[in-house]
Amino acid sequence: MEARMQRVCDEIKKNIKGKDDVINKVLCAMLAGGHVLLEDIPGVGKTTLAVSVSEAMSLTYKRVQFTPDVMPSDITGFSMFNPQNREFEYHAGAAMCNLLLADEINRTSPKTQSALLEVMEEGKVTVDGNTYYIPKPFFVIATQNPFGSAGTQRLPESQLDRFMIRLSVGYPSHVSAIDILKSDNPFNKITAVLDNEQFIAMQETVADLHVDDGVFDFIVNIAEATRDNEYIGLGVSPRGTKALLRMSKAYAYMNGKDYVGMDDVVANIPCVLSHRIVLNSKAKAKDIDVESVLRSIWNEVRVAKITQ
Repeated sequence: MEARMQRVCDEIKKNIKGKDDVINKVLCAMLAGGHVLLEDIPGVGKTTLAVSVSEAMSLTYKRVQFTPDVMPSDITGFSMFNPQNREFEYHAGAAMCNLLLADEINRTSPKTQSALLEVMEEGKVTVDGNTYYIPKPFFVIATQNPFGSAGTQRLPESQLDRFMIRLSVGYPSHVSAIDILKSDNPFNKITAVLDNEQFIAMQETVADLHVDDGVFDFIVNIAEATRDNEYIGLGVSPRGTKALLRMSKAYAYMNGKDYVGMDDVVANIPCVLSHRIVLNSKAKAKDIDVESVLRSIWNEVRVAKITQ
């Protein structure tokens, strides 16, 4: 692994036990300039992960617990009249930070969800006709609980597509669970090992990583296969192919490579594409899940590519 990112991982692992792959994928998404959706049950370390990432990377951090009464202005900010100077002054919202944890994003109103997703896409907010730019780098780690649907507003596919990856932290292993119990403090001291300028420079290096034409072809073939599959009703869009390419570049960089190979692409297909695909009734009738459909697609495309 790239030396500086290895130090970041080592710091985060002080608090997150046995979830190296999740940590790596989150950092890859950040290197690729994307946002992360963590879909999992409460209590498995999603908030701890976000806090640890922010501390290890010197990022300003804010957290919003989404509830039905959270307003768009809580995210974007608002103008308030100052009677002393008789002018309206901008008061920044939660989005004015480097890393925003949007906790239980599915428990707030669609209007508030849209306000956050607009900030994610544009990197700026507009309040009363004035534009305010979000600090760089800027990332959102959003969480949602797939269980307990009462009072939730499920993100539609068009909004899920705004997240570069979707991950599940999952329960810890037996050994990791014991390590967690033995820890006196759930938030161990994290040392900052990167600053914003260093990380932005790393992002630029990732963006310039070499990609062979064969890899471009491989990614497009996978996307096209999802649009012509008997079990898929909605396939991968061009935005999805761009996300897969960017994640593959970051993954290759994290592993110390200066080029992207097919294996880098395959390693990121599940987390990048699974939330961008909608299965049809035929798949549901046969109890076929997204992961198995994707696995068969990339195996077929890879075999066809090798035998060409």
